[in-house]
Amino acid sequence: MKNSLAVFFVTILLLGCETDSKLTFKIKELKNKACDVCPEIAISTPKALGKLRVVETINKAIDEEIIYNLKFDDSINANSIDKAMLSFTKSFKSFTEEFKDETLVWEAQTKGEVSFLNPNITTIILDTYIFTGGAHGYSSKTFLNFDIEKNIELENYQFFKNIEGFRDFAETKFRVTYTIPEENSINTTGFMFNENIFKLPKNLGFTDKGIQLVYNQYEIASYADGSITLLIPFKEANQFLKENYQIK
Repeated sequence: MKNSLAVFFVTILLLGCETDSKLTFKIKELKNKACDVCPEIAISTPKALGKLRVVETINKAIDEEIIYNLKFDDSINANSIDKAMLSFTKSFKSFTEEFKDETLVWEAQTKGEVSFLNPNITTIILDTYIFTGGAHGYSSKTFLNFDIEKNIELENYQFFKNIEGFRDFAETKFRVTYTIPEENSINTTGFMFNENIFKLPKNLGFTDKGIQLVYNQYEIASYADGSITLLIPFKEANQFLKENYQIK
């Protein structure tokens, strides 16, 4: 009987250790309180769980992105999401006091998901929509890439061993996808790359299908064109990625 109990407790301990060594997520949702003069704020993003060091790094990076998008009133030290929501709300109230005929309500929405997760790397995508009056709001997509073992948020260049080669390869794919003749300039069909030179977007990251490139509104095209995307399957992207970031 004692031996059976010993085996039972060892099994529980091993299972607990295995759980602690894995990165898991749950959805965190936040909304501001409704009132007569309040904007609409809705946040639904992944929250990393577990005892891995990278958990804090991931959650901090997500919070910082949300705070950045909501911070409008500099009189408030927006060092938390709650204070950033207060900043956004205070700015809207000041706006309505100044423009009393304005009836449109400000909006701030952020929805996030885990787009990729393996033992080496995880990627979070944040879809954000901000409306603060005018003809339309602004939508954007943000990739957050993390090296789980090194406990760092990765800059785009850090997971490539040959980023110049990847850029050239991506340009070829981009031209094929958007029907731009190789002999013509990259802006021939109406794109607006700075200095007429193809550049990688600010946002790119891992998905289950490959490396996705996202040019947000106004980055290389007009608002009406929306975001411009390009997906490069891992079988094509691996030759440019560092070994520990290659996905077989």
